[in-house]
Formats: sequence, structure tokens, C-alpha cells
Amino acid sequence: MIDRIGQLFITGFDGQLPSKEFLNFIATDNIGGVILFEGSCTPHHRAEETVRKVILSTGEIPFIAVDQEGGRVCRFKGAPAEYSSPADFGRENRLELFEEHFSRAVYYVRSLGVNLLLGPVADLRLNKNNKCLEGRTFGDNPARVIPFIERAVKIAGRAGLLTCLKHFPGLGAAVEDPHLKLARADYDLQVFLNRESLTFKAGIDAAADMVMTTHMILPKIDDKPATVSEMILNLLLREKLNFDGITITDDLLMKGIDDLGSYGERAMKAFAAGHDILLFGPNFHAAREAVAYFKNAYEKGLIDNERLNVSLDRISGIKSKLATSVII
Repeated sequence: MIDRIGQLFITGFDGQLPSKEFLNFIATDNIGGVILFEGSCTPHHRAEETVRKVILSTGEIPFIAVDQEGGRVCRFKGAPAEYSSPADFGRENRLELFEEHFSRAVYYVRSLGVNLLLGPVADLRLNKNNKCLEGRTFGDNPARVIPFIERAVKIAGRAGLLTCLKHFPGLGAAVEDPHLKLARADYDLQVFLNRESLTFKAGIDAAADMVMTTHMILPKIDDKPATVSEMILNLLLREKLNFDGITITDDLLMKGIDDLGSYGERAMKAFAAGHDILLFGPNFHAAREAVAYFKNAYEKGLIDNERLNVSLDRISGIKSKLATSVII
């Protein structure tokens, strides 16, 4: 069992191509996936080379994830992968134009070896002072946003990409940027059910594979941040929205959760709350520290085997949907 713990982790690296140290880490620790950043995505052939190196190192098909939301959050720059922001399409309700541009982008990105799209963004832009989400949402009205979410999930699925709705339970009413500070919103359960939940539920019903939480606190629902909240993961997501897919954290390197402790402690707390995948950004040294911490805890009997198997089974189940990359 301990040799499968690495499957719970997705991590990235800093630079243009993965180092031997990084490749050795993901192979030795059986890491579940790799997230690509701009340095390894542009020019585009770097991504192909990275994917090839990763798969040859691991001997398996890992998650190859990327943020390619449109607009300012596009790791792949230039045509045909880069396209306009969700806000641009949503502002004038240009659904057909979005379908055209998004389809072109995701089919191309898939051809480069990516198999997990960290999107679409299902948040509503409720607070205009929220700079983190500026340009990244399709709007503030669920009825207008839902068709974009549904189409994005279905188009990506047809292209062979897994999808990941974010940022649960809904970051749009907050002001703070979780990259810098723990975000906060004051909506309660009823408001969530009548507002934030609608776009996420639409994405789930359209067969989104994953849901990513965000580093925010909802005091009227729980006194714990969503990242470590069993209530938000189990009551809101699993029970209220009937989601049975994979839950993934936002980047555990973000300053918004510095109070949760070391990288290993953050990972353990997020897993204990109900997350299946623990995401680390371009600092794989932090991920390696967290994996070692997690394995040590397992050896000490601090991790329940049944709970661990639930997440590992979800991960292996969804990976069975992935075909070998066309570039290998």
C-alpha cells in the first residue's frame, strides 16, 4: 500500500524541462501526475518533450495537468492553444464562438500529451474587487454561466481531456486572493445552494471528472478553511451535489494556507478532510517533503487503510479512462 501513496500527489517543476532529480522523484515515489507551467509549455514542443520524459520515467500514464482557462490564465501561449478569456465570451453571451475557440484549443492541447484540464472555472464573479478571478469567470448570473460550463466539460471530454471544476465552494464572493491570503466569504448554506452550487452542479451533471477546492473560509458554514473542511467536502460537495468523482486541492504552496503548518501537515489535513489528490505547484521539493511525511504517518498507523483505498480506487478508476498519449 505504501508504494501507492505517491498516486495521491500531483506536482510540477520550475524551469523549461524536468530535471533528472525531478524525474527520479516521480518515478521512485510513484507520483500520480505532473502539472505544467508556462516555462514548459511555450514553445509548445517543450510540453511534448516533457510528457515524453515523464512517461518514459514512470512507465505509466500519469495525469498531465495544465491551467488553460483562456485569457490571462493560459500556460500555452499562441495559437491554436491560446484563446480569449471566459469573461470576454460571457459578457456578450457568445456561446457558439466560445465552442469554436475552446474546441480548437483543447484538441490541440490534448495532441501535445496533456490529459487533465484544470478547468473550467465555475465561480461566479460576485465581488468586483476580487482581482484573483478577474477575467476568469463567465459572469455573475448562474443562468448565463451554466451553458458555458456544460459545453466546456462536454467538449473537453470529447477531446479526451479530463476536466476539473474550480474553485469550490465558490470564490466569487470573496475579495482576497488565496495565493496571498486565506479568502473569506460570508454566504451561508442556503445562499450556497441557491447561488454558488448551481454552476458546479451543472458541471458535475455534465460529467466533470474532478472538483478543485480553494483556500477560503466560510464562517457561516464551517470554522475551518475549505481545504481542510470535512463539512464542505462531504456535506456540500458529496451529499448536496452528489459528486462521486475526484476531489483535488488547489496548490498547497499558496500563502493562503500557511497557517496549516508544514507541507506535510497541509497534505495530511487536506487528505483527512476528504481530498483524493494533493496538488503542489512548481516546487517539487515541497512535494517530496509532503510525500515523505505522508508515508511516515502511514507507517505509524495514522492513516486508515480503508480511507486510503477509497482515494486510490477513485484515482485508478479515472486513469483507466486515459489512453496513451499520441506523441509517445
